[in-house]
Amino acid sequence: MHKLVKNYVVKYFAGLTNEAEIPLEAMDDAAVVGDIVLKSDSHAVKPIFFPGGDIGRIAISGTVNDISCLGAEPYALACGLILEEGWLLSDFEKVLASMRQACIEAGVGIVTGDTKVVEKGALGGCVMNLSGIGRRTAALEQNLRGIKQHRPEFAARWILDSNLATGDKIILLGTVGDHGLAVLSAQKGLHFGSGIKSDVKPLNRLIQRMLGEVGGVVAMKDPTRGGLADALNEWSEKSHVGILVHENKIPIREDVRAASEMLGLDPLDVGNEGKIIVGAVPAKAEQILKFLKQTDEGKDAEIIGEATNEFKGVAMQTVVGGKRIIARPIGDPVPRIC
Repeated sequence: MHKLVKNYVVKYFAGLTNEAEIPLEAMDDAAVVGDIVLKSDSHAVKPIFFPGGDIGRIAISGTVNDISCLGAEPYALACGLILEEGWLLSDFEKVLASMRQACIEAGVGIVTGDTKVVEKGALGGCVMNLSGIGRRTAALEQNLRGIKQHRPEFAARWILDSNLATGDKIILLGTVGDHGLAVLSAQKGLHFGSGIKSDVKPLNRLIQRMLGEVGGVVAMKDPTRGGLADALNEWSEKSHVGILVHENKIPIREDVRAASEMLGLDPLDVGNEGKIIVGAVPAKAEQILKFLKQTDEGKDAEIIGEATNEFKGVAMQTVVGGKRIIARPIGDPVPRIC
């Protein structure tokens, strides 16, 4: 997907506007035009309902979290629905109710959209697009001032993938792989003898508190498709730094680890919908971790690594003492998880 977008979509649309502060070709979580953060995200998760969530909750959370990862506060959403002929109205209402609940949690509403119906058998129920806009906040400005106390040369106005510098600490909000394994279990009718559920949730309120109350955050990303491995590689590529993570610091539920081993999956490659990774100036990393651990969403947070100039790309310090390369996943190990 990364190569498809970079080599084809960006090829045709890059440079068409001079007004974008963060343009398409930056390939960040969202764009910035006229100090407004803009994001559009499509969702085709299969099945529509899975342990811990559904397509509607993913759609709201995904768009809200992508806007939030630039440091902005989402304040309006647009929803495009494509429904399959014959889809049960009772299921439609379940999805709408779930979307409403996610909107309430995020403090943002759907203000416009579009609906289409296609022939039976074309979709498996529905697919949808969620777009949203976000704006700068006092918390973002406070965070930027905090960064400059430790890095006076820092010039970025937003929290971007390209902001990471040597020595910055990498913080993971919590366990990885939960969402992908939950969807896979629903797709294949698998039962792992445990309560593996999706982590899908909007994180904008947590993020704004972290920026305003602690600060020092230079980069943020939600490790969705491609999981933690893809997100870290994107940071490394855009920031031109190496990233070293420590295997014993990466939180993974034991049932997720066991299910992944049984299925031949690497939990680092599996997508998440309610987690973020945070790049922070070293002086603020422990404060950020303490803050996160006091929240429900971040109780399993850990400092998992740091940026380095000793090598390019992403590597893991293993528990047996060696290092191994963490490459971008080739393809999606669990298809249609979002």
